[in-house]
Amino acid sequence: MSHSVSTKVLVIGYVWPEPRSSAASGHVMQILETFLEQGWDITFSSPAGPGEHKADLTALGIREVPIELNSSSFDTFISALAPDIVLFDQFMMEEQFGWRVEKHCPDALRILETSDLQSLRHARHQRLKERLKSSDDQNDFTELFSQALREEFQLMAGSDLAKREIAALYRCDLNLMISEVEINLLVQEFSLPRQLLHWCPLMVEPAATAPRSFADRAHFLSIGNFRHAPNWDAVLWMKNTLWPLIRAQLPGAQLHIYGAYTPPKATALHNPAQGFHIMNWAEDALEVMSAARVCLAPLRFGAGIKGKLIDAMLCGTPSVTTPIGAEAMHGASPWPGAIALDAHAFAEQAVQLHEDPARWLSAQVLAETLLQQRYQRSVHGAALISKINEYREHLAQLRNNNFTGAMLRHHTLKSTQYMAQWIEAKNRPHQTDQ
Repeated sequence: MSHSVSTKVLVIGYVWPEPRSSAASGHVMQILETFLEQGWDITFSSPAGPGEHKADLTALGIREVPIELNSSSFDTFISALAPDIVLFDQFMMEEQFGWRVEKHCPDALRILETSDLQSLRHARHQRLKERLKSSDDQNDFTELFSQALREEFQLMAGSDLAKREIAALYRCDLNLMISEVEINLLVQEFSLPRQLLHWCPLMVEPAATAPRSFADRAHFLSIGNFRHAPNWDAVLWMKNTLWPLIRAQLPGAQLHIYGAYTPPKATALHNPAQGFHIMNWAEDALEVMSAARVCLAPLRFGAGIKGKLIDAMLCGTPSVTTPIGAEAMHGASPWPGAIALDAHAFAEQAVQLHEDPARWLSAQVLAETLLQQRYQRSVHGAALISKINEYREHLAQLRNNNFTGAMLRHHTLKSTQYMAQWIEAKNRPHQTDQ
């Protein structure tokens, strides 16, 4: 089978990519660029409206085609396109369109880009809410951060979200996982076949210029899309607990918080007298990250790996985070900054990194090493293309081996198809008598 220039790829996005607003979109763009390097013919479709920071895909040579949910217009579109590969961005797109893809393009390789395991993030969010309800202690979250995989499984297994998400993983031929912790969780606890999962973390090019020096930087920085619940929770924890502890030790300290889609509830926290600045969206995240001395990422729940912490490493900016923030990001290597389990330790480490040039510089050097070890675009891009080509060659055998996936596709095809057809019929304008 030849996989030359003529390979056609359809990407079905949950949203139109906004790489300057979220790491999930950044990862999608890295995958698209990897495909473009192969000379593949790419169409990007989404049922979502374009956001205000949408990337210009047409400038890269990618066709943009809006699509509709619960509409047979998609069937006509995909039959004419006849893609060799269909990539679903987030499992909800596989739920909506997977059965239509199978029906009209049964031989297309189906890939799911998970971005993170949403059912894990959701379960951790529930656990945090319960913890905050049951205790006034805003300081110590050691217990939250020290769950074994088996405990995470117990937390997720009863949820509808986990059942939907993991069914989608089974129905696809290949699932791109950004986090090795999530791969282990799926294989060890949910018994997913290892061959359905491919580790594809954020893929970056090393910085072209040397990072700015300690003396050439000022202030603390935190960054993250406000629509992402873990980021908003982190902002609240900083405002109520962490920042007062840091300011007690550094009365002149300033914290700049950047994020796309800043809601009024965030703007209301802006307080220059306390050195707490809500800065809205950063036109260039790497520029503001390079100017900061220390990046703060106090995440109390979440999943996947964190784009903001990769950005910090790229800019040579040491970061202070939690075990959730650093999860699956550094393997056996030391963290380029500090990982703290409670508020007092977090504040202590933040102050030390901000004030100690020698410790700061050694963290900066660790970041460069870590990026080379784990996140090189050339390495992960080549591994992804190799895996896709291998799976296209052996697709019939792989599907045969994945009986659970075939069974789920059989039943889902029927139930989702009838539901979608019912919705479409309901949405049709009724013929009325004159």
